[in-house]
Amino acid sequence: MAETSVLKAEHLGKQVSSPEGPLTILADVDLDVVAGDTVAVVGASGAGKSTLLALLAGLDEPSTGKVWLNGADFSTLDEDGRARVRARQVGFVFQSFHLVPSLTAIENVMLPLELAGRRDAREAAHQVLATVGLERREKHYPRQLSGGEQQRVAIARAFVTRPAVLFADEPTGNLDTASGERIMDLLFELNRAAGTTLILVTHDAAIAARCRRRVQLEAGRVVS
Repeated sequence: MAETSVLKAEHLGKQVSSPEGPLTILADVDLDVVAGDTVAVVGASGAGKSTLLALLAGLDEPSTGKVWLNGADFSTLDEDGRARVRARQVGFVFQSFHLVPSLTAIENVMLPLELAGRRDAREAAHQVLATVGLERREKHYPRQLSGGEQQRVAIARAFVTRPAVLFADEPTGNLDTASGERIMDLLFELNRAAGTTLILVTHDAAIAARCRRRVQLEAGRVVS
């Protein structure tokens, strides 16, 4: 049985203006990711890793090329259309957590469900917080949680909508080694249990080695 492509990029490029003229951040990137895969995007600082993630997720528009996410062609959609695709298909985990400080843990996790009009938002959020081991911390605010706990809330928020693809940009960058290892164990465990495709940017060779695929960027180009 053929594996299903969940994310595809063809001839993807990104240029920006600079005082010295056009600056190429990404050039001619081709990528085909099957459902349930784990992909590490690696490379030196400035290689274009975070830019590639933003283009693949529809957060930014490419200068050249196209991206398809679960069959949706981002090049045919306006910003509202891309936002609707992201809301249904995409989850994000960032280095700096991006939790809303005035909301409790469960309220942060409920947020994407409430924006989607889900009436079962609280129950679904409670279940996914239990999955990440935080059912006893759901009434705590971000400032009352450790860094590792905040990242687990962020992961719960990313997974609560059951996204087709989870993008993680240096998810352990602000954590100590032990907390970082627990977060990565959790991400891979959820990948296996839910079948969510995991695409992560990392500088950590050990984390990259745990992924089934590795995409190496050098100066905006895929070299392996």
